[in-house]
Amino acid sequence: MSNIVKIENISIGHGFPLVLISGPCVIEDYETTYEIASFLKDLTQKLEIPFIFKASYDKANRTSIRSYRGPGTEAGLEILYRIRTELDVKILSDVHRINEIDAAAKVLDIIQIPAFLCRQTDFILAVAKTGKPVNIKKGQFLAPWDMINVVEKVTSTGNKRILVTDRGTMFGYNNLIADFRGIKIMQDATEYPVIFDATHSVQLPGGSGTRSGGQREFAPILARAAVASGADGIFLEVHKEPDKALCDGPNSLRLDMLHELFSQLKAIKEVL
Repeated sequence: MSNIVKIENISIGHGFPLVLISGPCVIEDYETTYEIASFLKDLTQKLEIPFIFKASYDKANRTSIRSYRGPGTEAGLEILYRIRTELDVKILSDVHRINEIDAAAKVLDIIQIPAFLCRQTDFILAVAKTGKPVNIKKGQFLAPWDMINVVEKVTSTGNKRILVTDRGTMFGYNNLIADFRGIKIMQDATEYPVIFDATHSVQLPGGSGTRSGGQREFAPILARAAVASGADGIFLEVHKEPDKALCDGPNSLRLDMLHELFSQLKAIKEVL
């Protein structure tokens, strides 16, 4: 039996409804971020799907030095704080440096450890010691069972509010593949809820030279398969105009695709 992770009124894990973690890859400006968050809140309320808003304030792991990173820690966290209070939604964002953890913990409901940092022991311990729920992205280079060691680093601090997120596994150059056996393997091995990141799993890392490519048309297929495979939640990056998005547009979903997809995901979960 997996541990149940509670974030105030949201319970994540076996026997509870599918949770949705969604938002734009990165904060572009307050207005765009607010518009997307408001749309997602209204839609998920209508469909009665537990919702956590996600957006990054500083993407420190971009392919190129010229890639857009976001507004930065101070300005970005201020925008997330406004959205959290104005819309009354839970907020998740990724942290890349130890020196920004304290500031992020004052605003975020869930702190995310990026896939590329999931083996950085001191960084993981510093995040865990905030006491905040932690979402750990499984590195593309790790096997599902390797996440046992990552989770143990978090629990060693006494923090047992952990989510594990799969975002695909490296498959040759500039390509990822989703292995849905990993959902069950990580649930059993770590005993914590597993989220499936359907949009990063269709990313083509570095596939467009100075930026990542993607195949957004396959994200709904993977999302449906992941829910059918027993995922406790789905992670989706979305944008009102993905082709104009400043980050991860090729693998982000359009807002007008979401009502049908969310309805399907909820129905699949309820059948299970």
